[in-house]
Amino acid sequence: MQSLSEANGNRRMRVAEPLHRVSRGSLRSSGVRVLLICLLAVLAATGANAQCPLENTAFLPGERLEYKLFFNWKFVWIGAGTAYMTTKETTYKGRPAYEGCLLTTTSKRIDRFFCMRDTLTSIVTTDLVPLYYRKGANEGGKLRLNEVTYSYPDGQSHVDLLYVNPYGERTSENIIDPACVYDMLSMMMRARSLDGSDFKVGDKILFQMADGKKVETQTLVYRGKKNFKTEETKITYRCMVFSFVEYKGKKENEVITFYVTDDDNHIPVRLDMFLRFGVAKAYLKSCTGVRNPETSIVSK
Repeated sequence: MQSLSEANGNRRMRVAEPLHRVSRGSLRSSGVRVLLICLLAVLAATGANAQCPLENTAFLPGERLEYKLFFNWKFVWIGAGTAYMTTKETTYKGRPAYEGCLLTTTSKRIDRFFCMRDTLTSIVTTDLVPLYYRKGANEGGKLRLNEVTYSYPDGQSHVDLLYVNPYGERTSENIIDPACVYDMLSMMMRARSLDGSDFKVGDKILFQMADGKKVETQTLVYRGKKNFKTEETKITYRCMVFSFVEYKGKKENEVITFYVTDDDNHIPVRLDMFLRFGVAKAYLKSCTGVRNPETSIVSK
């Protein structure tokens, strides 16, 4: 198996290995850059078939998750905005599919300093294979578009990438990869149906992620289980804790730490995001249309 640094250095010369999980103690060097995202969920190993179908056991169409965003400003936590994650049934090129949508909006108070209006949409098959992804972002008055279209001839992932920068300049590329490739939302939708009961603290999980400009190998680390009490609902959940990390030489840098309910719903209830200009947090405020019993609730 090639190292992460080798995989990224040879991205244009050879395709990457399939998605896999690595035990703690290995993979000590990497030069990957991490794409900061707002919502991620637990991801585990899958087979080598690039389409990687998986039965959806975690959500139903009509589910709605609401998050409250906070930002640390000079040692004071202030409300920064809201985020909504919804799922519905749709059709894509004549076939039944699921559409996940994430809307992120800063509050009027924060808009005076930095306005953010992001809309992320991901379409997957009913067995959670990525088909299409779009991110339209208005961040600080700068408009960007990221778009990813997937197809699977010959059992490989064909990933068409499109990026439009704030000046209207377009770049596109096609990547062929034998591994499963995900965007930030299709990855989360799929991951919620995976069983993480066999994880050990320190396990590293590698996956291929597309963002409209590139496909890169990324890393999650399993940190163990911990109870978390939400700020808004005062509900205490038993959670699995994961970290989205990047490597600089042998140093591991935390980018996002997130808490996922330890039940069949696998709902992200808390995210700690370590930004270059501070720390942001997202807490689950409400959830409706949940598919499975919420057995991870410790107390209300």
